[in-house]
Amino acid sequence: MFSITVRDHLMIAHSFRGEVFGPAQRLHGATFLVDATFRREQLDEDGIVVDIGLATRELHAVVAQLNYRNLDDEPDFRGVNTSTEYLAKVIADRLAERIAEGRLGEGAKALAGITVTLHESHIAWASYERAL
Repeated sequence: MFSITVRDHLMIAHSFRGEVFGPAQRLHGATFLVDATFRREQLDEDGIVVDIGLATRELHAVVAQLNYRNLDDEPDFRGVNTSTEYLAKVIADRLAERIAEGRLGEGAKALAGITVTLHESHIAWASYERAL
């Protein structure tokens, strides 16, 4: 399996519901490094997994929809604990929609899967992996 990874960053505010979250139940900020890894079994006719420039642009566009937002105020997240794991899935699903729309080029429609990893720090991160 071949893969490429592109990176961006994300800054949000949010709060959680549930005792398991302790003080994070209060409004707080979070900053993430966001990695999106695109996979395919065979390289395309140009010898690539996907156009890195298009992948970078589309990851940035998805992240920009969330960046500098209080997720507690966003209708898409009403009633949801926007954990790192959950946000990784949201970003992966939104990238998958863009792939299906052809925004990463027609060749990207042959991708096998995508993994999005949100790094909370140098010692903690969460990922979501999905087939395409």
